[in-house]
Amino acid sequence: MNWTERRERLRATISGDRCIYPASVYDGIAARIAGDLGFEAMMLAGSVGSFSVLAAPDICVLTLTEFAEQAYRINRAGSLPLLVDADHGYGNAMSVKRTVEELETAGVSGMTIEDTLLPTPYGGGDATLIPIAEGVGKMKAALAGRQDPRLVIVGRTSAMAITGVEDTIARLQTYEAAGVDMLFMAGVKNRAQLDAVSAATKLPIFLGGVPEDMLDADYLAARRVRICLQGHHSFWASVQGVYDTLKALREGTRPSQLKNIAAADLQKRVLRQADYDRWTGEFLGEK
Repeated sequence: MNWTERRERLRATISGDRCIYPASVYDGIAARIAGDLGFEAMMLAGSVGSFSVLAAPDICVLTLTEFAEQAYRINRAGSLPLLVDADHGYGNAMSVKRTVEELETAGVSGMTIEDTLLPTPYGGGDATLIPIAEGVGKMKAALAGRQDPRLVIVGRTSAMAITGVEDTIARLQTYEAAGVDMLFMAGVKNRAQLDAVSAATKLPIFLGGVPEDMLDADYLAARRVRICLQGHHSFWASVQGVYDTLKALREGTRPSQLKNIAAADLQKRVLRQADYDRWTGEFLGEK
């Protein structure tokens, strides 16, 4: 499936009337599994990019080039639309424009640009937000950097957890007026907060995770939430699996006694072994 078709599928999702939970992915194998299991879309978070590429915490030391390369690897192996968290756009509004160009070239279907002040400045403490006018400039730069009109640009704010509901609404309304395709909120803690934002805005909503008692797809869909993250548990489950396996081997466990090892048929399926066998026969004349 080419990039255009994936972007059209994402567009159909956000213009529909359902809320989906995308698969959090970090590499090509995770992307393959997400597609095989029937997810509608994938998500590569900035945090997960930092974890998987640098083995570093989420403090904005990952570069745009490294993030775009990882997104491309995921897209090359996967078949689903990929949403990415492009953080603050790796700089000012001019950097945002280039960020969109690079990530679009890497095949992503949608990306969020946020208004948090990143990276943490010298002497900085708690998270702070950039001025609304600067945020609008970033959204306009993101739209200017887009070449394929199918690419989804998402205006993102963390204001709910920093400055509250009123500022969240003010920011999202200005990003909506700037022309973004979707609105992203992080830090929503209850239904009253979501209800207030939904009533004050018009665009489809993307949630960066909510308390489990809010994970009601019908309720979310009725508030125009079309995408809702469920965290990035797949990455940490993989970390635990590697840790447990290496620890067991180091402590003398026999390979045949290891637990939770992918069966041979699963290994072949995620590697697309049958395809490679067919291509080998067709192109190399091997039986």
